[in-house]
This record gives sequence, C-alpha cells and structure tokens, in this order.
Amino acid sequence: MKIIGNKNYWYSSGYLFTFYAAWSLWWSFYAIWLKSKIGLSGENLGIVYAVNSAVAMFFMIFYGVIQDKLQIGKAVVTFQSIMMILIGPFLIYVYEPLLQSHFMLGVCIGAPFLSAGFISGSALIDSFVERISRVFGFEFGPARFWGSFGYAVATFLAGIAFGINPHINFWLASGVAALFFIINVSFKPTCDKNTNMATNQTDNGANATITLTGDITIVDSSVTVDTHREVTHTEIIDDKPTIPTMGEIVSLLTLRKFWLFVFFVIGTYSFYTVYDQQLFPNFYTGFFSTPEIGYQVYGYLNSFQVFLEAVCMVIAPYFIYKMGPKTSLLVAALVMICRISLSATLDNVYLISLVKLFHAIEIPLFILAMFKYIVANFDARLSSTLYLVGFNISSNLGVIVLSTPVGKLFDKTNYSTTFYVLAGVVLVISIISIFTLSNGRKLQHE
Repeated sequence: MKIIGNKNYWYSSGYLFTFYAAWSLWWSFYAIWLKSKIGLSGENLGIVYAVNSAVAMFFMIFYGVIQDKLQIGKAVVTFQSIMMILIGPFLIYVYEPLLQSHFMLGVCIGAPFLSAGFISGSALIDSFVERISRVFGFEFGPARFWGSFGYAVATFLAGIAFGINPHINFWLASGVAALFFIINVSFKPTCDKNTNMATNQTDNGANATITLTGDITIVDSSVTVDTHREVTHTEIIDDKPTIPTMGEIVSLLTLRKFWLFVFFVIGTYSFYTVYDQQLFPNFYTGFFSTPEIGYQVYGYLNSFQVFLEAVCMVIAPYFIYKMGPKTSLLVAALVMICRISLSATLDNVYLISLVKLFHAIEIPLFILAMFKYIVANFDARLSSTLYLVGFNISSNLGVIVLSTPVGKLFDKTNYSTTFYVLAGVVLVISIISIFTLSNGRKLQHE
C-alpha cells in the first residue's frame, strides 16, 4: 500500500485528528466536570449518561441510514461539523447554567446537541473514513492512528486547561472543530496514481473501468482514464446496487447473527463504557491530595494512554488478520475484564495508572476488529448502518439501561464492589460469545 502520496488518506487522517482532538478537549473531563464543578451525585451522573445515550441512538440511526445512501457524500458530516463548532458557547452559556438551575431541562436540551456533534458523531466519522479507506485502497488502522494521536495531544492540553478553567477547554474545542469544518469543505475525493487500482478498457475504448480494493468499481464513460480526476459518490458502484434499499437495511433485524452480535456488544462494551466514562475518572482523581493535582495527572496519564492507543492502531490490524475478527473481539473483552477487576483489587495509584494503559490495547483491537467482523459477516454496503446501529446503538442501549442502576449501586456500596459486579458480567457474556459469534469470511490482507 502506498499511502504517503494518497491524498484521500491524508484528508481522512485530518478528519480523524481534528475530530478526536476537539472531542477530547471537553469529553475527557466530562464526568469530572459534572461531578466536581456542577456537583452531581452518582445517580444524577447516571441520568445524564443514560439520556445522552438514548438520544445518541436516534442520531446514530439517522446518520447510519443516510450515510449508507450517500456513500462518501459529505452532507451529514457537514451538519455534524457545524454542531461541533458551537460546542463551546453551548456548554458555557446554555448547558452549565441549566444543569445547575433546572437539571432535567439541561439534560434534555444537552443530550441532542452533544449527540449530534460528538457522541454519535464519533461513530459517523469512523464509519465515513472506513468507507473511504475501502474505496480508495488504504488500511483504516493507519488513518485511525491520527484520531488517537489527536485525542492524546488534546488530552494533554485539556488536563492543564481544566485545572485553570474548564471554559478554556470548551473554547479550544470549538476552535479545533473549525479546522474540522475547513477540512470537510476542502475534501474532494480523487483517484491518483497512489490509489490501489487497476484500469481496463474495451476494445473500442467506449468504456474504462477503474477497479479499487474490494468489490467497488468506478466507471468512467470516457475513452481515456484521468487518474487525477475528482470522484463523486454517485460514481461508486458495487456488484449489487450501491445504494441499499430500506428493505435491505430493515432485513438486518431478521438475522440471528445480528442479534448475537448485539448481545455481545451490550454485554461487554456497554458495561466497560459505564466503568470507563462514568466511574473511573472520579475514582482515579480521588487518589490525590487535591482535585487540581488529580485533574492534571489524569490528563497526563490519559494523554500517554491515547498516544499508546494510536501506536496500537497501526499494529492491531496485523494481529487481527492473524487471529481473525471474532478472536480479536474476545481478546479485547478479556482485556476489559482484566482492567475492571484489577481496578477493584489494587489500591496503589501507580499500579492503577498502569492498569489504565490497558485501554490502549483494548480500544484498537475492539474498534478495528468490529469493522472487520461487520464486513466479514454482513453486506459491506450496510457498514455504516451496522457500525452505528449494530455496534453503537446497542452499546448505547446498554449504557441507558445500566447507567442509573450502576450509579445507585455505587452510591450504596463503593468502587470495588461496583467494579467486581461489572467485571463478572463481562466475563459471563464473553464466555457465552465464544459459542455465539460467527467466524465469517476469511480476511485478506489489503
């Protein structure tokens, strides 16, 4: 693969770098901000996460279905980018005052806004870039590296800024989001000599077909193939009609392996998300003498962890090709179990910090293997719907159901008990999934 000279790869990397940097600047300290600055209890924190996840489900369905029809069209991403730019003013002048004075109103207004730009937007931009990578012949993992790298750099700065004033984080997020918007406006998909493709002409030169990685082809009716021309999403076709029908999308709900896939996601990733986002940040910062020191150290640690995650994004595809998507997902679940259970067992901040770095292994394995599992087991044309609905919707559904009960469990017990319960459930679901997940088609290294 020649990705260095592939313009589509660098634009895709720019999308991911700026999105995850903007998200990290406010999201990496979201739970800490809600608890320490807004003063929410564990139960109210659970309500916020549950409502956010519920509303995010709607946007994921909308984003997934529309993006599958647009293929590499940018209309949905443009809408997302506008919402991203407004994040700073919204958090400062609307969300924060409402949470403090009219809690439920703030939650209900905040959830759609946060979901449209970021909570659902993360899955949208991942699936958008993953589709571009398949169309233009480069591996998604190296592009996703830049997303993790952007998150790492931004988290390092976020820890410093949050200790001064969280509003700085929010304004910085809007600033980086503006860069995302500029990249989106500038991006025009093109075929060039570095794109993984082959050309073919009929004897009379009436048609020229450019075949890219996978089943996707680009058809040009002209005699001469211009390999530097701009490509529109309407030119991309497949062995089947490119645009999936609503019937084909709905038919996913009739597949047994789809529901077994959803069962695995809810039973593993949902429980892990509640642990990692709702509980761990406040658990970790509680080890320090003052909250300010805790915020700063957590920012440094999170930044280092995400940097390692970025490195693993490049390495993980090779392990996934060796082990297969199913085994890779189960290994990622095992890493989740280890991290949650060790957090309950250990009481040393240095060891807890080391355990936090397990996240750098789990996320690349899980996310990249998820895309490979979807392509290996389902219709690749429905990848956006499957990723946003099958993975993200199901995991958010689990978060909705779990956030408030887990918050109540923590309020009545402690971190250790709560962590042991979460780890136990993930272990049971992982064992069941050994027998229920499908092996799918054999992967070929691109």
